[in-house]
Parts: sequence; structure tokens; C-alpha cells
Amino acid sequence: MFRRYYQNKIVVTCILIISVILSSCGNEPEETEVKISKVASAQNRSNEPKCLTPVAGGESIIGEGDLTVDATNSKDGYLYVKSIGENKDIKIQLSCDDSVIYTYIIPEGDSVIPLSLGDGEYTIVAYEGMGEEGMYATDFAETLDVAMPDQFLPFLYPNCYVQFDIDSEAVTLGKELAAGKASDIEVIAAVYDYVVKNITYDHERAATVKPDYVPNVDGVLREKKGICFDYAALMAAMLRSQRIPTRLEFGYAGDAYHAWITTYIEDEGWINGIIEFDGVDWTLMDPTFAANAGTKKIKKFIGDGSNYTTKYIY
Repeated sequence: MFRRYYQNKIVVTCILIISVILSSCGNEPEETEVKISKVASAQNRSNEPKCLTPVAGGESIIGEGDLTVDATNSKDGYLYVKSIGENKDIKIQLSCDDSVIYTYIIPEGDSVIPLSLGDGEYTIVAYEGMGEEGMYATDFAETLDVAMPDQFLPFLYPNCYVQFDIDSEAVTLGKELAAGKASDIEVIAAVYDYVVKNITYDHERAATVKPDYVPNVDGVLREKKGICFDYAALMAAMLRSQRIPTRLEFGYAGDAYHAWITTYIEDEGWINGIIEFDGVDWTLMDPTFAANAGTKKIKKFIGDGSNYTTKYIY
């Protein structure tokens, strides 16, 4: 159920600017080989992709008119947003049980917002720009109780930042890379190895990226270049389509705002690892740094999870 909790008012809101500039990734990549540990099981595994499809159920609608949030399938870990009005400056803020606030820039058309904070009471507030920079009116504000039967659903569906479907080139490549692999760990290693060896860092994009930038994972594959957001979204798309829960995470790598991924392995849990396992420790799964790891210093930084602080999960 959802409840309106306050009325329309004028607000000034600070919007998260996703600046995925990573100047330290400029070194030429050296040969890397992802090592598979003995923890990989010999289970038989199908490489047929499974792409979950977000839909607007039409039964539980928040808002009305030009901007609506369809919460019908919130139990599956997402909200379906429709924006059809002339106002192009629309944002939705989302929080759960008074947690950190997530801010989404809403494009015209349909978009999917993940409920990545899990079960709980979500607060959903929609803002429309008033024409003056930094000034917004509250379009609507509601609370929504969410209970998911599967905690991994938000990290298996495509969403506004990890966009793919069954016809995506990234999904096709994921299937090819997963062929013949006996376990999820081997699939993750194959996908990771492909990305760090074939995608180079795009310094020009990093220098000009805008706050509303969203990766086109198929475009990244064709261009063979991208920024950290692109690396993470591409890997997440391929792994999710192979039924492997994958989180796209934003936060700080040292002092740099950055994006990376973590994956879930049965019997191991959430792995912040590169899938380079020495029998004791996993090293952090950061495809951007690994693709450009030209020095032992960078490699050591990757392997130290304390260098990373997660702020947002998608």
C-alpha cells in the first residue's frame, strides 16, 4: 500500500551528480589472466540467457497526469515510471526507512527505478523544475511498503542504469562467453576477462560526461571504450542475463567518485572480488582499474577493499 504524507510545496534540492571521471585509469593495460580457484564446482550449467522484463502493471499508480509511478510490481524489486509532459526537468527521490536518499533524473518516456534497498517502507517524492535553477515544486509524495519474495530480484532485472533485453548484443556476448562453463564463477571470470582485455578507458567521455549520462551497453561493445560507469553497466547486463545477481555500485575509490560491481555466488555470498582467488582472499571486482592496471601499485589498490566506500547500489 502507499500513503500520501505531505502536500505540494516549493523546494530547493541538492541533486546527486554522477561524475564518473577517473583520471587514474590512463595507463596502458597489461596482460591479465583471470584465475579460477578450486572453489568453482563441476555443476552443469546452461548458458541460455534469461532476461526479466519490467512491465507497467496498471493496478497501483502513484501520481497522475504527465508523471506517474507504477508500483504494481514493487514486490519484484522495481518501480515503472512514465513521463509524458513538456517539463523535461523532473526528478524522483527515493529512500527506504530513512536511509540515504537516491535521486533519479527522469527522462521523457518510460524508465525503471530499482528498489535496491530491499524490503521496507520507501518514500517516493517527485519534483518538477520551476524554470529557475535549483527551484523545484513537489509534484507528489507517497510512502510505499515493499516486501519481496526474492532479495536478488533488483539485481537481476534491467533498470534505468543497466539497460538490456533478450535482443541486446551484450546478452548475446554473455551467452557466448558462458558457453561450456561449469559454474557461475567461471562465467563471471570469462565476462570479466573479456571486458578488461577488450574495453579501453574513454578519457574524452570522462571529461565531458553530463549528470544524466546513462550507458548504452551495446554501444560500449561496438566502440570498445567507456568510462567506469560503462564498464560496470556492461558487466552487470551480461551477468544478470546469465541469472547471476549483480550490483552496480557507486561510491569512492580513494578520493575518486567511481563505479564498480559486486556479484552473488551461491555458498559464497556477495563477492566484492575480481574472481582472482588465492585460496584465502578475493580481490575487488573493479573492471575499470583492472583494464588499466599498469602498475603494481594500482593492482594492490584494487585488492584492498578498504579503499572502496559504497554510497549507492543499483
